[in-house]
Formats: sequence, C-alpha cells, structure tokens
Amino acid sequence: MTTTLKTNDIAVRLKAQCGEGINLSAGYLEVTPALLPRVAEYFKNTPGLDFDFLDMITAADYPDRFELEYRLLSLQNNTLVRLKVKCDKSQPVVPSLANLWEGANFQEREIYDLFGIEFSGHPDLRRIVLWESYQGHPLRKDFKDRVYGTGD
Repeated sequence: MTTTLKTNDIAVRLKAQCGEGINLSAGYLEVTPALLPRVAEYFKNTPGLDFDFLDMITAADYPDRFELEYRLLSLQNNTLVRLKVKCDKSQPVVPSLANLWEGANFQEREIYDLFGIEFSGHPDLRRIVLWESYQGHPLRKDFKDRVYGTGD
C-alpha cells in the first residue's frame, strides 16, 4: 500500500529555499506556477525522497482559475505526494515537467488539447486527442459544442 508523504517538514524546507509561493493544504502542497519546476526537481532529486515517477497530471476548471494536480510517486519508498498549481484563466500557462519525467509529455499535451492550458518549455505542445484544426477546448466549462450544436 502506498502511503502519502507527510509534507509538513518538507514544506518548511521548501519555504526556506524558495520563499513565498508554497502552502501546505489538506493532503497536498500548493505551489505557484513559477516554483513548480524547482519544487518538482526537489522531490525527484533529493536523496531520501526519490520521487522517480509522475503518476498523473489532471486539471479542473473553476469559475476564476484552472487548477492542476500532480501526483508524484517514489517507487523506492512507496510514497506519494500531491502538488497543486493554480493558474489564471485569462493566460493559462504552467511550466512543463517533461524534462523531468517523460510521462509528463503526453499528459501535458492532453491537458493542453482539452483545457487549453499551455505548458511553457514543452518539447512538442500540440493536440493529441483532437485534430489540429479543431476549434476550442471541450473540457472548459465555457465550451460550446460546435460538432453537435449543444451547449447553447
């Protein structure tokens, strides 16, 4: 059984290193988009933590923001940590983690395709589910279905 990493001490260490932009919430660390690569690299490369596997990235559309959740696993330690990132709806851009975990590549492309969230520094950010000329991002709450004429 995988256990969730106790993040209190880690949050204190990360705040000391990174300053503001890291908050501990119920069961996850919330980080700003700007700090995401630094925090992710810390979890991957810090001896004893060894989060070597990006299990999942998912997104949610809220009225005032998008939220992304990252689930990182340490296969060696059998532990899990969750990171959350909030991004602005008017310019939804988050740094890519594809340079740290190859598994981020397709997951970021899927989120880009379906939500329209861009991942700066991604090696090949293009649609993966829908065709290139498709208009819009169907998992956004304000999306109007152009194919079937619903969503009016």
